[in-house]
Formats: sequence, structure tokens, C-alpha cells
Amino acid sequence: MASVGTALLLLRPDAAPVRGPTTPAAVAVKFLLDGPYGARFAGELAASKQGYFSSRIELAVQPDPDFVQTVAREQAIGVTSGQKFLLASWRGVPVTAFSASFLDTSVAIFTPVSSGLRRPVDLVGKRVGYRRASEGEVVFDAMMAQLGLPRSQVIKIPDRDSFEAMRAGDVDAIVADIDEQPDPSSPTFEKLNVIKPQDYGIHVPGLVYFASNDLIHDRPSVIADVLQGLIRGWQFSYSDYAQSVPVLASAGPASLNSERLKFDLQQQRPLVLPTGGRIGDYDESRWRTLRDILLFSKLGEEDVPLARTVNYQFLRDTYRRSPDLAAPGARSEER
Repeated sequence: MASVGTALLLLRPDAAPVRGPTTPAAVAVKFLLDGPYGARFAGELAASKQGYFSSRIELAVQPDPDFVQTVAREQAIGVTSGQKFLLASWRGVPVTAFSASFLDTSVAIFTPVSSGLRRPVDLVGKRVGYRRASEGEVVFDAMMAQLGLPRSQVIKIPDRDSFEAMRAGDVDAIVADIDEQPDPSSPTFEKLNVIKPQDYGIHVPGLVYFASNDLIHDRPSVIADVLQGLIRGWQFSYSDYAQSVPVLASAGPASLNSERLKFDLQQQRPLVLPTGGRIGDYDESRWRTLRDILLFSKLGEEDVPLARTVNYQFLRDTYRRSPDLAAPGARSEER
């Protein structure tokens, strides 16, 4: 009878094998990009494609006018312009910046070579196309003020900031991002003069990495991991174009043009890998300059001090723990 009872117990349909404790899968963290896939996000794309993130990170483009607020709401990581980030933090959005992508602004002033307009002083009395309240307008006004040039004598024309408008003769110069330049292989390509604000003392954070305060508080190890992955991603992007460009071209949902990608990488290289600098290594002076020019432009009020919105410790810790990330080879000339 005992043997029969044992057999019946073994045959019960609700009997289940004993399992050991299971480890829950790590929750993925969203990494949102404020713009389409391209060279400006090469570090992020390379890190994701090459497996430099050890945490579960999901890259996604987030076309949203309230981009910073969305990152905070989603308890995510994001990358956007320093201006957009700082204005949102002043409005009370709970986010903190922890590194830079572009250490300087990617905004520049473009003029045709044939125009002879090569310096800021040459723009006095000329028509300059721009976008209202954009980073370009703020940086341009700050540059002219820094040089003591009469901004009232510059004819600023809103919504005429395209290269087509300049080619058509609607304006003499435009304020635009460096990755908006026409493709050199285009039959309509025209050689351009490029006036860079940083050459005239205007240094502000370009693109910055930031995260929701909740994520930083609850999962600081994710921020540290992502930062290390980003540095390696940018190193890979610039170490050898023959190797990195094909990887980057295939990293997005749609294939990117390899020649255009290489051209954009070359244009933005000084912003990512400055001479004598380290990847992602922003400093307080750039943030103070950005704060001052935003207040000067009357775009916002400093309701939250910089010390509460910008974190430098993650970057310092990353380079201290992994000194190889700052090795000379990381900044070698592209091949």
C-alpha cells in the first residue's frame, strides 16, 4: 500500500519540479536621442552596436518639443543641447547633466567664400538668417556682444537660416549647425567660410548627456556604466573611419550614407576630441557662460543653481577607475 501511495503522488498532475531561486532580468533603461540617427550620435550608436554598454540600454529617437521633460517622466537618459537642458531645469524639470557629447557648441556662421565675409566684424550691416530663440541666435548675439560689435546694425532675418536661402541671395550669411552643411559631393556645393563662435571666446556646452534625478538616485551604477560605454563608443568612432563608418552606417533603423557620415564626423571632431582634452569632459566655466548668455537673452531666469543641475563626479570617477580611457591612443588622429 505504501508503494502504491508513493506512485500515486508522483503521478499527480499538479506535482511540479522544485526550482531554485531565479534572478529577475535587469530592467532596460531608455536612452533617448533628441534628433535623428547620424554622426552627432556616433558615440551612442557605436556603444550600442559594439556592446560597450553592460546594462540593458535601449536607444530611441524621441521627437518631442518637451524632450527634457519626457526623459524625466520616463526615468531615462537623454542627450540634447546644453541650452535646451538648462532652460528645462530652470523650469523645475528634475534632471541632472553628467557629461558632454559636444564640448562646445556646434553652431557656426556660414558665408560664401566669394562674399569675402570671413570675420564677425564683416557681418555688420549684412543680412543674417537665423531661427528665433534658437541656440544659434543666442550664441550669435553673445559673440557679437563679446566683441563689442553693434548688433543693432546687423540685419537679422528670421526663418531664413537655410543654405538654399543664402544661395538664392535672400541673406548674406546664415547661423546654422555644422551638420546642416551641404554635401561636398553635391553638384550645387559651394565653398564656404565658417565663423566659429568658440574662436571668439564663446565656449558653451554643445550636446550634453543627462538623466532623470530618480534614475540617478535609484540606479547610479547604470549612469557610470553608460558613461564608460559612451567614451569607448566615441573612441571607436574616431579610431579608424574604415572600420567605424560601416558600423555606424548600419546602426540605425535605416542605412546612413557612408560618405556623408564620414564628412559629418570630420566636421564635429574638434567638438568631441579637443586638443589636450578628454571625451565628455565639460567644465564649470562653459556652464557659467551658457547661464550668463541665456540670462542676457532674457530666455529664462536661474531658478535652480548650476550646482544642483550639473554633476561632475560621475566623469571624474570614470576616468579614475579606468585611466586607459584617457590614454593618448584615444585621441590619435583619424586614419
